[in-house]
Amino acid sequence: MKTLILVRHAKSDWQFPIPDFERPLNERGLKNAPKMAEFLFRKNISIDQMITSSANRAKSTCEFFAEKYQINFSETRELYHANERQFLKVITNADENSQSLAIFSHNNSISEFANSLCGTDLIFKTCGVAIFTINSETWAEFEFAAKEFMQYYSPKTIG
Repeated sequence: MKTLILVRHAKSDWQFPIPDFERPLNERGLKNAPKMAEFLFRKNISIDQMITSSANRAKSTCEFFAEKYQINFSETRELYHANERQFLKVITNADENSQSLAIFSHNNSISEFANSLCGTDLIFKTCGVAIFTINSETWAEFEFAAKEFMQYYSPKTIG
């Protein structure tokens, strides 16, 4: 059994005239990302591996989780506005020694991918987290394995 954790980046800053890929987190994002990481950690939600979009706001969000969980992460541009095939490629190539995998990406693609997994009707809020169990012993079998939506958290729902 594997666990997939999908994380939308925290709230980003739009006030600077910079390319979308380079946008930083805003004040609220800088507060919510560590808050969400702490919440998941205290709930004993294991994360063995983290892969993030290389866009600044997703990478910055991931860095808070990596610091809390004391693990390294990898980044890929493929998760920047990814389609389902790109998500599948990243997941099926994940480290097979990892029982739990956190993916940090962007909306609308992360909501669409989550909903495609098992018919959920999620619209990810910024720094939203969805957790799925995967009935598989390997990430390579992810695409055709049975998946079950377990929980969704957002900064507002955790208080």
